[in-house]
Amino acid sequence: MAHEAMLYEKLDDKRVKCNLCAHRCVIAEGRRGVCQVRKNRDGTLITLVFGNTISQHVDPIEKKPLYHFLPGTKAFSIATPGCNFHCQWCQNWDIVKMNVSEDQEFGRRIDPGELVQRALETGSESIAYTYTEPTIFFEYAYQTAREARDQGLKNIFVTNGYMTPEMLETMDPCLDAANVDLKAFNEKVYHRHVGAGLAPILENLKIMKDLGIWVEVTTLVIPGVNDDDEELRQAADFISGELGPETPWHLSRFYPQHQMGHLPPTPLDTLYRAREIGKEAGLRYIYLGNTGEETNTRCHACGQLLIRRSRYVVGVNLIEDGRCPNCGTEAAGVWG
Repeated sequence: MAHEAMLYEKLDDKRVKCNLCAHRCVIAEGRRGVCQVRKNRDGTLITLVFGNTISQHVDPIEKKPLYHFLPGTKAFSIATPGCNFHCQWCQNWDIVKMNVSEDQEFGRRIDPGELVQRALETGSESIAYTYTEPTIFFEYAYQTAREARDQGLKNIFVTNGYMTPEMLETMDPCLDAANVDLKAFNEKVYHRHVGAGLAPILENLKIMKDLGIWVEVTTLVIPGVNDDDEELRQAADFISGELGPETPWHLSRFYPQHQMGHLPPTPLDTLYRAREIGKEAGLRYIYLGNTGEETNTRCHACGQLLIRRSRYVVGVNLIEDGRCPNCGTEAAGVWG
């Protein structure tokens, strides 16, 4: 459904400049931006995906992954087509690159108010804007998030972090948590494999932290792409130094996907090494994903088990009033 976009400016010759993501596309009349779902129609920027979901699921919040935000609860998860990245290892490339026509029906039509009601009916405590990049369906997410907040639901972005500061400041009153995909700590990797830059993501991570949004970071460790020890060390140092040692870092195992089908899965030893690098940088909560191992949370002060997880299921949660029951040390997170 065509819907006038937010966060853009009109230029001469019916051109527009989109200020939603860090590409800041200047779009000629009749053309689309990098995301392919925002179009200049006669000098007005429209979004082609407002109200049309391509995916709706109820997920454990641990699947986002968020381990320190309302553990054990359900997140009503939605997506529309489109993305402002072109990751060569994308696991959702079929919906990300879905051709969206201005005149043809696609996906599943659901207005923000109805979406919020469905989330409530499922017993979810949050709505997660996920699977594709939520920045590119900002208008839909923003209106939904405002209604969700009024109904007592939390809002979560699972994002590549390539939005503009203007977008974050607009969304901030409604955005409670974000898992940001830090795909590498190397500009060349971003430009070659993703079609974007690293610097805006690092700046946005700091902005989110300053705004009080709960942030967790995920890095998919890919053999020969971003698994260099020094690069992993730089990423860990940034997270610990700029975002805080309490920031969870999810190190996820790569499996062959999309245009990276020729690469092997990430060796477990690589993930173990990355975890040690994170610990050396002072990070308190490091989790290995896609390995089948337990991903437990322990008190960083005394080592007491706080949360036991098996895959996405929380079996034990011993946190009391946000603190370790053994030594009383605060456990960073939003525990509900």
